[in-house]
Amino acid sequence: MSFDRAALVEAVARHGRVARVVVAETGGSAPRETGAAMLVWPEGQSGTIGGGTLEFEAARAARDGATGLSRHALGPDLGQCCGGRVTLLTEAFDAAALAEVPETGLYARGIGAEPLAVMRAKTAARNSGADVTPRLIAGWMIEPVAPPRQPLWIWGAGHVGRAIVNITAPLPDYAITWADTDRARFPETPPQGTLIVPAADLPRLASHAPGDAAHLILTYSHEIDLALCNALLRRGFAFAGLIGSDTKWARFRSRLRGFGHLDAEIQRICCPIGQKSLGKHPQAIALGAAAQLLESGKTGNTAVWDNHFSASGA
Repeated sequence: MSFDRAALVEAVARHGRVARVVVAETGGSAPRETGAAMLVWPEGQSGTIGGGTLEFEAARAARDGATGLSRHALGPDLGQCCGGRVTLLTEAFDAAALAEVPETGLYARGIGAEPLAVMRAKTAARNSGADVTPRLIAGWMIEPVAPPRQPLWIWGAGHVGRAIVNITAPLPDYAITWADTDRARFPETPPQGTLIVPAADLPRLASHAPGDAAHLILTYSHEIDLALCNALLRRGFAFAGLIGSDTKWARFRSRLRGFGHLDAEIQRICCPIGQKSLGKHPQAIALGAAAQLLESGKTGNTAVWDNHFSASGA
């Protein structure tokens, strides 16, 4: 778990003042692990520290202005039977407070002089890249700051596009750009943090995508899909997945060769997306595609698409 600074920046920009509640310490059986966090503002919240009465009461206290550490036994008093205990840290952030959170590295804060153990953890993270886990050290909370989100471009706002956006938008891993030729295809209220881009010429728009972006191509048109594949092969990408059948992909490969692309380049596009065993329902395709997208991001290996994932689509 990491401190999701990007999500906090978005929330502060929208709501002005936001409380962040993080699980600072656990003992026994607890609904979430140390580092799990939620953001709370007067009209709503995002993220979760495990639900139930614990989360309800923590959100209520945050809205009432409570800050600092609080300890909770997960027993009858909270209407929960986990039997463990949880320490929560509640902090309030506005633009000024947010400026104190580093953009990278380790975020450490507490009261009084910085403990030697915290200094050592910061040095280890800075010098050796040691994996620092969120935890309390002598009353100080330390959390690694999440790296910048990977750009994820989703092409198409049909049933599968909507399903994939709904699944991936809550994840801290991606900064989503969602493109389609028709503004009317998008929901009236897109998921928070999702950039909506209506564009008449999607392949031309693809030239503006970052070279390290991941892409999922699932428009209403095979011709647009093909043109996007061609544009992305010329632009460069970290990952690209295409919805379709084996037959569609065979035809695309042939036409992409005709555009001058080499087989080794073409094979970087993963098609079909999804997991065949889950079926062809839009949400089922989205689940398989999102799972493989996460796996490829962790391993840096897109070949696992061919080994484990295939589903017929458009």
